[in-house]
Amino acid sequence: MRIVKEAEERREEILDAAEKLFAARGFDNTSTGDILEAVGIARGTLYYHFKSKEEILDGVIQRITGRLTRRAGEIVRQKELPVLERLTKAILSLNVESEIGHEIMEQVHRPRNALMHQKMQETLLAGINPILTELVEEGIQQGICRTRYPESVVEMAILYANVAFDELNAAGLSPERRERKIAGFIYNMERLMGMAEGSLQEPIMEIFRKSGTGRRENRNRNEA
Repeated sequence: MRIVKEAEERREEILDAAEKLFAARGFDNTSTGDILEAVGIARGTLYYHFKSKEEILDGVIQRITGRLTRRAGEIVRQKELPVLERLTKAILSLNVESEIGHEIMEQVHRPRNALMHQKMQETLLAGINPILTELVEEGIQQGICRTRYPESVVEMAILYANVAFDELNAAGLSPERRERKIAGFIYNMERLMGMAEGSLQEPIMEIFRKSGTGRRENRNRNEA
């Protein structure tokens, strides 16, 4: 007996299967045939929802980044918390919690999956920029931040943080070199947002304490 499912439910099944396959094999090593077999559908059904494997990738990335930005947005709206605490929590919320999510992120950062990296960065930037801009604008009103261009500052900060975190989690980085890079990152972020020197020390160190070691160990495990 043929099972007919609602379009949205079928679409989610395709994305679930693709996310697992991309995580296990990488985007380039996963074919649409692999996805068809995993879901148990005909090629015509797949193409009804997605015209290409690249569209499926877009769907996977949008779903992951959508979850992340929604979480960050909920934190930003907790006005009872100080601005810098919300900033720290919002950044921490961008860490992917599920095992599938971690595997996807590991694939994203590998050279063979440059397209995934680019799409993830563009999508996350578009979603998170307005959320963090709202925080910076609130910081400006409170005299914590000083900049005429909060949106541009947030965009530059996100791009800078993306590069900096990749470097900090690179295998073989000595503890001394890592500490120097963290100090430089904090100093430059404070200058970028027009903040008093040392004001980001504790919030940003909290981020490194909670996220840095786990990502580095996970990456080393995958490369072993």
